[in-house]
Amino acid sequence: MRAQLIEAGIRLLESEGPQALQTRRVAAEVGASTMAVYTHFGGMTELISAIVAEAFARFGAALAVPPSADPIEDFLLMGYAYRAYALAAPQRYLLMFGLTRTPETASRAVDHTAGPVTDAIGAETFEQLVAVVERMMAAEVIGGDSAHEVAARLWGLIHGVVSLELAGKFGTDGRAAPRVLLPATVDLLVGMGADRARVDAAVRRATGRIRAAQAS
Repeated sequence: MRAQLIEAGIRLLESEGPQALQTRRVAAEVGASTMAVYTHFGGMTELISAIVAEAFARFGAALAVPPSADPIEDFLLMGYAYRAYALAAPQRYLLMFGLTRTPETASRAVDHTAGPVTDAIGAETFEQLVAVVERMMAAEVIGGDSAHEVAARLWGLIHGVVSLELAGKFGTDGRAAPRVLLPATVDLLVGMGADRARVDAAVRRATGRIRAAQAS
C-alpha cells in the first residue's frame, strides 16, 4: 500500500498539479480511506516527502548514462537526460527542487525537499555529476581545484536553463536546448579550459547517439 500511495501521488501531481496532493484525493486514487495515508506515512507531509524521494531516485536512474571513452560526451548526454526528465515530468521536477507549492507548503512552513532520505538521494544524484566532472578533470579536459565546485557550476547552468524553459521563457517550440542550453554549456566548458574543437566533436557524437536512440 505504501508504494501504491506514492504512485497515486505521482499520478495526481503530474496530471493535476501540486494542489491535488491532498489526503482524501490520494487515498481515493487507490480505493482506500484517508487512514491509509496516516497508517503508512504519518500524514500528508511525510507522503509528499516520500514522493520527492522517489522522484529523485528516478531522476538519478535517468542520469545514469553508460560511460564511453569520452567524458565530455558523457557529460553532454547527462545534460540531455537531465532536461528530458524535467520536460517529461515537469510537476515532479518543480516539486523536487522546491519550485512549486503544495497545500502543505501553502498553509505552513514545510520543506518537502529537506530530510534525511531526500537529502541522501539528492546527494547521490549530485555525485553522479561529480563523477563525470572528475573524469573530465583527470583527462585534463577542464581545470579546477574541486570537482564538487565545478559540478555545482555546471549544475547551476543546466538547472537554470531548464527551469526557465519550464516557465516558458524560451518559447514552447522545444528549441531551448540547441538555442540556449547547448551553446551555453559549450561556452562554459571552454571557459574552464576545454578545447573548443574537442567539445564540438563530442557534441556531434552525443547528438548522433541521441538521434539513434530516438529512432530505435
